[in-house]
Amino acid sequence: MRVVVQRVSEASVTVEGEVVGAIGRGLLALVGVREGDTHAEADWLAAKIAQLRIFADAEGRFNLSVLDVGGAALVVSQFTLYGDARKGRRPDFIRAARPEDAEPLVAYLVEQLRAAGVPTETGRFGAHMAVRLTNDGPVTLILEREPERS
Repeated sequence: MRVVVQRVSEASVTVEGEVVGAIGRGLLALVGVREGDTHAEADWLAAKIAQLRIFADAEGRFNLSVLDVGGAALVVSQFTLYGDARKGRRPDFIRAARPEDAEPLVAYLVEQLRAAGVPTETGRFGAHMAVRLTNDGPVTLILEREPERS
């Protein structure tokens, strides 16, 4: 799984003119699922997102997590994170998981964030979404956990 995490002062997702998810201060997480990803990758990423210290303390240092600042998360599925554009002019998405495999794993990641105490909103899986955000900093990180091979 691959997640692009952005620290935001606000973010929202709109589908067909309806806001389906919105947060104030917190993290926007764009989530890509690849073939072979499991709950193990989602568990690791949910813990990492919840505990990631990218909010400033009183001295301006990155010492606080989204939990510490009372923030929230907005999770948006984005299969294009596994697009490969190294060859040609059109990306291929061969590494991205099929929707029937990816959707439950994104939902599980959301459940794990909520279980960790992070209020979490979502987009709508598979829909054309308009994502609005005010990036705070800007602070943007890429987190990735590849499936373990046996």
